[in-house]
This record gives sequence, structure tokens and C-alpha cells, in this order.
Amino acid sequence: MYELSQKFFFEAAHTLHRTIDAAGSRRIHGHTYQAEITLFGAPTGDSGMLQDLGYIRQKIELVKNELDHQFLDEVPDLGPATLENLCKYIYTRMAVHCPNLIAVAVERPSSGDKCVLRKQYMAD
Repeated sequence: MYELSQKFFFEAAHTLHRTIDAAGSRRIHGHTYQAEITLFGAPTGDSGMLQDLGYIRQKIELVKNELDHQFLDEVPDLGPATLENLCKYIYTRMAVHCPNLIAVAVERPSSGDKCVLRKQYMAD
């Protein structure tokens, strides 16, 4: 069995209402995000691929366009722009095209923050 991953980056702004580090979070601010999707399974057919990376990149581009250079507070179906909600948003959008999607990770490398959503932990 194989794991196949693809990373992508996006820049976005948001606000976040919280109790710790509240002042900076409540003001509009931006981040460079790195996201990674991971598929799991066995290669199939004559191609010997789990899934064609060209196809995966096309579908990632659709999701990336919904997030890149956007004000995340205004993205429909995202909710508060937490790392957790970004993982869920990307997972929901990509799982339609990649049924063997098992994980989505979103991180902000400049601050060392990272969240991973794994399929086995998701509620049905």
C-alpha cells in the first residue's frame, strides 16, 4: 500500500476571536499557509499509479482558488478561519475527487503551527 501526497501554498487574511493573544488575532492579519493532501491505496490499472498527480493538481487548483488571496472570514462553509476548519474545508472539497483521501494537513511554517485531519478520526 502507498501514500501519495501533494503540497500547495496559499496566502490569505482573516480575523479570529479568541481569549489568548486576542488583540492581534481580532485585527485583520494574513498568513502564508502550506497544505498537503495524502491519498492511500494500491496502484491500479496499467498506469501503475495510485492516482494521476496531474488530476490531483487540477482539483487542488480549484480549492486553492477558493482560498488564495481571500479574506477567509468571507469564504462560504469555512467558519472561523482556524487550522482545524481549513483542514476540514479542504478535505470536504477534495474527497469528492479523491475517494482514497486519508489526510489533510495545513500549517503556517513561519509560526510553527500545524494541524492534520486524518480520515479515521472523522465522524461519519
